[in-house]
Amino acid sequence: MANKSFFESLQAFGINRVLDYFDSNPEENMHKVLKWVEVVGKGGDIEKQLKMFKKIVNDPTSNWYQLILDFWSDRIHPDVRRKFFENFIIHATAIGTQRQKKAMAAHNCNIPWAILMDPTSACNLKCTGCWAAEYGHTMSMSYETLDSIVEQGKELGTFMYIFSGGEPLTRKKDILRLCEKHNECMFLSFTNGTLIDEEFCDEMLRVKNFIPAISVEGFEEATDSRRGKGTFQAVSRAMDLLKAKQLPFGVSCCYTRYNTDVIGSEEYYDWMIDKGAMFCWFFTYMPVGQDASVDLIATPEQREFMFHRVREFRNTKKLFTLDFWNDGQYIKGCIAGGRYYLHINANGDIEPCAFIHYSDTNIHEHTLLEAYKNPLFTQYRQSQPFNENHHRPCPMFDNPTELERMVKASGAHSTEALHPEDVSDLCAKCKRPAELWAPVADRLWEKTLQEYAAMDENDAMRPNPRER
Repeated sequence: MANKSFFESLQAFGINRVLDYFDSNPEENMHKVLKWVEVVGKGGDIEKQLKMFKKIVNDPTSNWYQLILDFWSDRIHPDVRRKFFENFIIHATAIGTQRQKKAMAAHNCNIPWAILMDPTSACNLKCTGCWAAEYGHTMSMSYETLDSIVEQGKELGTFMYIFSGGEPLTRKKDILRLCEKHNECMFLSFTNGTLIDEEFCDEMLRVKNFIPAISVEGFEEATDSRRGKGTFQAVSRAMDLLKAKQLPFGVSCCYTRYNTDVIGSEEYYDWMIDKGAMFCWFFTYMPVGQDASVDLIATPEQREFMFHRVREFRNTKKLFTLDFWNDGQYIKGCIAGGRYYLHINANGDIEPCAFIHYSDTNIHEHTLLEAYKNPLFTQYRQSQPFNENHHRPCPMFDNPTELERMVKASGAHSTEALHPEDVSDLCAKCKRPAELWAPVADRLWEKTLQEYAAMDENDAMRPNPRER
């Protein structure tokens, strides 16, 4: 049994039988399933994850335990829940991770866990400070191109696909076609939420493998001031529809100098939970684009406030949270450049990150694997992590000389269609914020290292901060 992969053993037992156990009595049967997984997974490739999960389920008082139970509540339609388990846990994580490892060993390059791609640069809103606007509003990738990206990605082990834009839901029909054809993949979309209606919710219930992450900037005044009058109410209606249909969804929040106090408030967290959100993904504002306002950049004090606030509420609120910058300690720095994810814009340019608008490869001319082996992504692979302090993970925002060096060494070009931005100009805007954040991050990192040192080496929650 130990010579089999976890997935092979799970297949032999029957995925549906596992889900039946959970559905009948999740609190009681998660322990039985865990014991079975321990047996079939012993000596396999998921022991670290097993240890972490075991620690969670053995503490019924923990917030993580309650989050798991909440996933098996009537908040989520049972058919959608089963599809999520099969696609996210089995395909994207169990099968995908192993396939990625083999491909990385064979090709000596990064293979991403997720691909973020823009079906279109068009959008029905015009939001202040939106980096996507720098691409213009006329570009798009055909369904055939999007389909080819997914087919190529699956071959290398990528089963998680995320849409951005532009507004991805201006391409609803093509997105649903992709979900239907690639039924074993998980699809998520960042969206302004204004195009989510009852008909689309019913289609989501039909395909079962699509989850929206709705962008909100705070309450009505803050959201409408950046996204346009009436946006907040439209978003609120979309959330009510999703909740009524038992469809999982999340929230995407960009915090700036002017809304951080609201974004990080308990009142705002409680509002998201009350609306039915299952997760929230936090981003800090990035001055991407020739005309981007540096005045919107959050202060070091505000970034530290979010650092502590997210960790505090992870232990107390029924909301799974991710912080794109401040969670570098958990994934050992930057995730871009194909290490865990990459971005393909609506023109087909394959970029290291949604915020790094430079490329040396286009999907219309090259394969994904060729992009992973080309100079820019090779620079990323050779340079990660960009800082031993994983609270300073980003090569642009935290270590701007690193991005400038990699772009110039690789010969990558700006992909912004309207106003191509020289990488030296972009990095110059980030130099002062990086300098101001460095001493704060160093203080936080020293405390993190002390916390790691105090943990037992066998503690499932103890990462190795010095491992690349």
